[in-house]
Amino acid sequence: MEIWSNPACSKCRTAGAALAEAGVEHTVRRYLDDPPTADELADVVARLGVEPWEVARTKEAREAGIDLPREAGARRAWLEALAAHPRAIQRPIITLDDGTAVVARDVETVTRVVEAARRG
Repeated sequence: MEIWSNPACSKCRTAGAALAEAGVEHTVRRYLDDPPTADELADVVARLGVEPWEVARTKEAREAGIDLPREAGARRAWLEALAAHPRAIQRPIITLDDGTAVVARDVETVTRVVEAARRG
């Protein structure tokens, strides 16, 4: 399990602390220091079952100048833009060992991740 985290983000700190407190083995990826590639983002977006623009933080995307259509033909451009501007990616994202992923912005989602990890 891996958590894409920004230590300045309270939701990231909360999710990481919950995983650690529950004893869930995980890797922390400081995605601003080690940005995902467009291909890694494509994998995570597929695991989430969403489109790339659905993991974009609106304000940060706008500030980065990401002004792309939200349509299938622009998927690759979105992935490349988010890879170039990782601050515009929603956080925290947790990739689970079962091949799924979640955006863990709320306690309920983090709790589900912890429970799934405990079930193995």
